[in-house]
Amino acid sequence: MKKAAVPSILCAVMLLAVAVIAEAQQPKKVARVGYLTGTSLSRNSVMAFQRGLRELGYIESKNIVIEWRSAEEKRDRERTLAVELTQLKVDVIVTGGGGSTRAAKEATSTIPIVMTNDGDPVGNGFVASLAHPGSNITGLSTVSPELSGKRLEVLKEIVPRLSRVAFFGIQATHKR
Repeated sequence: MKKAAVPSILCAVMLLAVAVIAEAQQPKKVARVGYLTGTSLSRNSVMAFQRGLRELGYIESKNIVIEWRSAEEKRDRERTLAVELTQLKVDVIVTGGGGSTRAAKEATSTIPIVMTNDGDPVGNGFVASLAHPGSNITGLSTVSPELSGKRLEVLKEIVPRLSRVAFFGIQATHKR
């Protein structure tokens, strides 16, 4: 091998090694979550959300950024805040209540929306059905007519001689 070829090969190997090291050190994408609620952000709800993320391996300011938005009971602000979150290009919007879910739904049809508390997402027009949402919205429902029948079936299996059932509940209303 020629003496001139050795430095060229050595230089190529060094450049390749530097390129591999540089590629290995690329930071992972930091997830951006938008959290939208119509009520005030309570310390307990924030800590519970952060704890749940931590259990999944996400730590705020380390590998996840949470954009907290609260309309502070001013329902007309929810839509503005939802649009703001879409402009920040968050990866997902988490909503805390029906008003926030509606605002997020109106603001985007592409960013995934996770509702955390909705009494009737089908009745409110957020999803086509609980089994097949059919949109960018998913999440939790507290009460749903679709689940009521199933709950009654399970209760009947547990207590076969059951003949009467009464249900008492309180429906929260929000000022619009």
